[in-house]
Amino acid sequence: MLTLSSACRGTADDEPPVATPSLTLNYDRVPIGSPVTVTYRFEVAQGASIDDDYWVFMHVLDPDGERLWDDDHQPPRPTSTWKPGEVIEYSRTLFVPTYPYIGEGVVRLGLYKGTRRLPLAGIEATRREYVVARLQILPQSENIFRIYRDGWHMAEVAADSPATEWQWTTGRATLSFRNPKSDVLFYLESDARPDLFPEPQLVTIRVGDQVVGSFRADSRERKLQTFPITAAQLGTGDMVELVIEVDRTFRPQGGDPRELGIRVFNTFIDAR
Repeated sequence: MLTLSSACRGTADDEPPVATPSLTLNYDRVPIGSPVTVTYRFEVAQGASIDDDYWVFMHVLDPDGERLWDDDHQPPRPTSTWKPGEVIEYSRTLFVPTYPYIGEGVVRLGLYKGTRRLPLAGIEATRREYVVARLQILPQSENIFRIYRDGWHMAEVAADSPATEWQWTTGRATLSFRNPKSDVLFYLESDARPDLFPEPQLVTIRVGDQVVGSFRADSRERKLQTFPITAAQLGTGDMVELVIEVDRTFRPQGGDPRELGIRVFNTFIDAR
């Protein structure tokens, strides 16, 4: 776990800071393609008044200042509701993008709306961007390699975001991976088309004949879920087959002949 408080220096201008930010990572060494949970914390200054709703930006940069990835988002509670002296804290799980860089990452944080950024109490790198953490980005070879076997359609890439990639399942899609012989956490980031069904599809996750998780595919927004799998459920073989089953599929319009289940953006087997 790594955290770095920003409270040791003020802002570069005369406008008083509205909050002191800090950020904690559940791992300070993260392989490319792996999930990392980011906990954001803002200690609202006494006497602060935020009269509008601002976005949070989190940028990860290399030591030369080149941006590697980011997490711009609206906080769970709008900033206009933050009260003086309050502590605002929440967590988000992100996947480290597949980016051709190994080494140190510097995490910067801030609040913005349009072109305006709010002053915070912290180590200001530039233009109201505050350094809040550092991490080591490791090679993808540190991960448990997944093999996408039967039941997956070809990977697709978003036209407006080359880093966003997904694969649709059919009614039954299989992943295989080398057995770590330990308890693991299976990460699945997906969305679906609940608008096409009277009730959302039922998705069941199996290892062999054992059900290790299930959920209703009830969102058109990307949703990240985790499913614990014990070493006993993984068995004693060298390889494990994990199956994602969907109780109903659909065919898209426009002459596309594919049978589609759910859309999968990321999977990960976490034995850390």
